[in-house]
Amino acid sequence: MSEECDVLLRNGDIAHVRPLAPGDLAQLHELVDRTSERSAYLRFFTGGRSSAHAYMDLLTRGTYQGHALIAIMHGRLTGVGEYIPTTKRAVADMAILLDDRVQGQGLGTILLEHLADHAARHGIRELVGEVLAENSAMLRVLRDIGLEVDFHFDNTTVDVRIKLDRTPELLASIEAREHQAERASLARILAPASVAVIGASRDPARIGHKVLRNLLDGGFRGDLYPVNPKAAEVAGVRAYPAVPGPVDLAVIAVPAPAVLDVARDCAAAGVNGLVVLSAGFAENSGRDAERELLAICRAAGIRLIGPNCLGIVNTSARLNASFLPLAPATGRIALMSQSGAVGATLMARLAVSSFVSVGNKADVSGNDLLEFWEDDDATDVIALYLESFGNPRKFARIAARVGRRKPVLLVKSGRSGSGDRAVRSHTAAAATPDIAVDALVRAAGVIRVDSIRDLIDTARLMAAQPLPEGRRVAIVGNSGGPEAMAADACERNGLIVPELPASPALAARVPATAALANPIDLTADATAEQIGLAIEGALAEPGIDAVLVIYTPPFGSGVDATRKAIAEATRAASKTVVACVMGYDGMIDDRVPSYAFPEQAVQALARAGAYAQWRRAPEDPPAVTPWADDRCAREIVRSELAIRPDGGWLDPVTTDRLLRCFGVATVESITVDGSETAAEASALLGLPVVLKATGPVHKSDVGGVRTGLNTPAEVQQAYRDMAAQVGPTMTGAVVQHMVPDGVEIILGGVNYPAFGPLVMVGMGGVTADLLADRSFRVPPLTPATAAEMIADLRCSPLLYGYRNRPRANTTALTDQIVRVGRLLDALPEVAELDLNPVIVTPRAAITVDARIRLAPADPPPSPFARRLR
Repeated sequence: MSEECDVLLRNGDIAHVRPLAPGDLAQLHELVDRTSERSAYLRFFTGGRSSAHAYMDLLTRGTYQGHALIAIMHGRLTGVGEYIPTTKRAVADMAILLDDRVQGQGLGTILLEHLADHAARHGIRELVGEVLAENSAMLRVLRDIGLEVDFHFDNTTVDVRIKLDRTPELLASIEAREHQAERASLARILAPASVAVIGASRDPARIGHKVLRNLLDGGFRGDLYPVNPKAAEVAGVRAYPAVPGPVDLAVIAVPAPAVLDVARDCAAAGVNGLVVLSAGFAENSGRDAERELLAICRAAGIRLIGPNCLGIVNTSARLNASFLPLAPATGRIALMSQSGAVGATLMARLAVSSFVSVGNKADVSGNDLLEFWEDDDATDVIALYLESFGNPRKFARIAARVGRRKPVLLVKSGRSGSGDRAVRSHTAAAATPDIAVDALVRAAGVIRVDSIRDLIDTARLMAAQPLPEGRRVAIVGNSGGPEAMAADACERNGLIVPELPASPALAARVPATAALANPIDLTADATAEQIGLAIEGALAEPGIDAVLVIYTPPFGSGVDATRKAIAEATRAASKTVVACVMGYDGMIDDRVPSYAFPEQAVQALARAGAYAQWRRAPEDPPAVTPWADDRCAREIVRSELAIRPDGGWLDPVTTDRLLRCFGVATVESITVDGSETAAEASALLGLPVVLKATGPVHKSDVGGVRTGLNTPAEVQQAYRDMAAQVGPTMTGAVVQHMVPDGVEIILGGVNYPAFGPLVMVGMGGVTADLLADRSFRVPPLTPATAAEMIADLRCSPLLYGYRNRPRANTTALTDQIVRVGRLLDALPEVAELDLNPVIVTPRAAITVDARIRLAPADPPPSPFARRLR
């Protein structure tokens, strides 16, 4: 993982952080020259600037023993931070110097975060420093950093000791600072006080003109600057030959070859944000130009939306900086789309608070927008269409936090094929990238839907109705067939249609042939008034959480009268109400979502119910990391990859050593290379034993497993027979003590470069692939999450005494699941891991067969050091 990165400051500006290089010496001296005597005194005590200049020379010499980071803003070196290991083990001295002009923007905190993260990853457990007691700004940074800090006051100085434990409290502090910075950086784009449209043509058919026209027609209240060097005015607004100054937002609608020069002009003018509509970048062989565009923006502290996008909308700010053909409807849904076509489709059908078409997503992504919309008072629901994730694990962390306040809906395209591997384990074959997405978003409470239709249906419901308190649904309607279909759909989707108590009052006022037990079928003769009465009665039932109204036109009083009756009957409702007016989609009274078919309504209601249940559940406590010998495990991985840089399957002995580093329980085994050594090993282990071939990935498929061998002679003969059957792929064998019968479970995992680790639990043994009974989660795992994974399995009754079988030790299995998650989280080089089977008995959960494949991998981005992707 490169330490060089861009980071957002508290005020939304951007700093570039990287390790110090010898070529930075001149800029270090310039930093000292710009530093006030007061700041130099606070950093270097009595020596002031002269000491500072001398120390900068030391920093860039080859004899320097520390680690130094610099921060660059707008092309100028504005900060330097360092730590130097002391003679005490795992302790380092720390210090920071900032340009006076950037103090108070959070740059010192950023440098301290990155120094602490680097130090912790390199074995430093404590940073120490001496701070003048009058340096209140630095002491405040240390108090607020989120680490455990000890202060020892001694007259005019304070001795500081910072413990580098990576705690949930530290992560929460970092995320809170990042949230503030993200909000500040996007507020100037999504709620600008001034907008320039560059490429504002006088031709109404051109995109630049359409954007300007939409801004004018939408009633944008801020200053507008059409930029067109060939026109005095555009659409009745004075035009400018170039961006006239530091506007908040510039929308670029010029041909792709001109975009980079325009971006440089915007940087020079002090523009805060760019929306680049122009196509012709990474989506069309222009990847280098897109990288340069991003570099221009980052160096100038500019946030970038696009390129290749439709623009942005914020209805509360009356901002329509897009070339959408229809005026946006104002509502409570915030919408992001990576596809312009999908975005336009959604905008034509949803009422929104804001819309961002991210296009190629060179900079601003779904993660950034989640941060902004989390605190947006105009937004109740967030809907995302994504084609790719930039930082999936960060997305999951942010979405889980946001989801506790607002539902996050997601359509993620690309559910098909994952690409082949040269050799697949059972786990890798099952854990496709799309399964990884499902596991990631499920843990975060994100509502993933399959289609744009599903997104519209669910977003409308959640934006207009309260969340259901439970899963009990009353179905009210005028036609038995659609109501029966709705009841069936409820059962399929985990909703309950309970029988309702008799209601003489309702029975007296509806057709005599009506069925009132639930579904409430009022028959085709029911009037709009009678349907309204039945709705009111269903809403009053204490055993009902939601009401689904189904009306089949043209019967009864007709569509208009029935819709009006539904609106009147639900006006004061505190429970969830959805409707199905057969053949019609839309909203009733802007409050009740109405669907063309019953299944649509039920599926949307089921998603709302599942989300409400997730939100009501207490948040999982932070995962308690089980004991592990990380240092030993990393040394094993380093040694193996040094021998085989491209990775590969570990031999049984190394596999066992690596598993034991994390406390994974494995059966006692001896590796053998012939029939005689196999017989000797069986005598050492104690009979009966099992003999397993090494070499083949799926040993059972090729006759590479023999069980119940009761004598050394049987072991010797079994080895000879196995070698003859398996052939040259057999490189030896493993002799194991035979474990008592139990439930066979598969426990495994994969590490994807993009998504990180994924843990799988399922029915094990030779049926693992046949039955496909599996559950997936993203580590780190708590025991409660591991227990949920077990409960997800259709085979789970076998663990709990099914048909008078002995109850298995699920606590031990839960512990093994957590430990496997710990291993995969700690070692991204473990590309595939298969423990199959893990035999779960009343006493233990023991792995009797294990496979691990290593592959070179970069460490994942640290959540403890902020960075823009």
